[in-house]
Amino acid sequence: MNKKEILEIRKQFTPANCAITRICGCYVDHEKTKVVESKDAFLSLPEEEAFKYFDIFKKTLSGTVGKNMLNLEFPLDAEMPGGTQEFLLKLRDSKLQDDMLLEEFYDKVIATYEYAENYYIVLIHAMYDIPGKSTDGLEMFDASDEVYEYLLMSICPVSLSKAGLCYNAQDNRIEDRVRDWIVDMPDKGFLFPAFNDRGTDLHSVLYYTKKSEDLQPEMIDQLLGARMPMSADTQKESFQMMIEDTLGEDGDYETVRNIHETLNDLIEEHKEEPEPLSLDVTEMRKVFEQSGVDAQKMENFDRNFETNVGEKGSLLATNIAETKKFNIETPDIVIKVNPDRADLVETRMIDGRQCLVIPVDDHIEVNGINVRTMK
Repeated sequence: MNKKEILEIRKQFTPANCAITRICGCYVDHEKTKVVESKDAFLSLPEEEAFKYFDIFKKTLSGTVGKNMLNLEFPLDAEMPGGTQEFLLKLRDSKLQDDMLLEEFYDKVIATYEYAENYYIVLIHAMYDIPGKSTDGLEMFDASDEVYEYLLMSICPVSLSKAGLCYNAQDNRIEDRVRDWIVDMPDKGFLFPAFNDRGTDLHSVLYYTKKSEDLQPEMIDQLLGARMPMSADTQKESFQMMIEDTLGEDGDYETVRNIHETLNDLIEEHKEEPEPLSLDVTEMRKVFEQSGVDAQKMENFDRNFETNVGEKGSLLATNIAETKKFNIETPDIVIKVNPDRADLVETRMIDGRQCLVIPVDDHIEVNGINVRTMK
């Protein structure tokens, strides 16, 4: 799913557009015991409660595609009879009315989700009547020819509110505040089936993670049965290793800076595209060549890419590039540079020593104090 398709589903979580038919929940304590379960028609919930659930569902479809929201595909064995995809389809087609299927689903989540504290599993069933679109992109609500039926799961940590004092209006006094168990925004979640090309894709699922480095591989494998993706942090580490392997010990500052700038230029060119920019071995080779990497060093580039990323792997540009910062570090000094002005920092030999040279024609500050560079 791309940004536009995710946004289209997010827009359903409002009172005017709500297509949720049923909501089920299971509160699990730190000993992995089911404390309480609930089953309701969503439209029967009090308005204040429904709005808070809308916030949870929107958060489950938020973040960066490829970092917090991952498009996962089912391998063939997951789509065979008895596979995870068949189970999720049964759960969806039951419209969450089958108590045995719900219990089995909760058991699968509890067995695979690694979390030491209390949490709340929220599962909804919804049916979205997809409006057609004209050639100029306008929605035609009377031209729908498909209903997108889906499940959305959110796993929300439940934490005890902080101790403190509060004002008791009834007794008109300050007193100790009663501590409550608060349902936080989701940590994990998924949307099944995926909404690809504005339609149902039974072969894919959209997976949400609050922290990009914490993917919970067991849950992806056992609950969803989908292929484990490379996390955003792992992609960045693999990219850094690939640069070091390609440039070798004599990798210079200008070349690395050029690679950084080339990637940022590509991201800028594609920022209006709904699909995230993905770079395979051919496209990554072009990035290195355009950045001035020596032809001799590029001889082993394909092998370095395969070693660090995989034979048919690819990297998302937004996961490996730093668009908001450009840091230069030595053991004793950290220099933070505007990414758009990395060209201001140069390398020179001065009195036989390797130096970074930064022009300071404008004013400079030391701990917030305006100073001159020289007396």
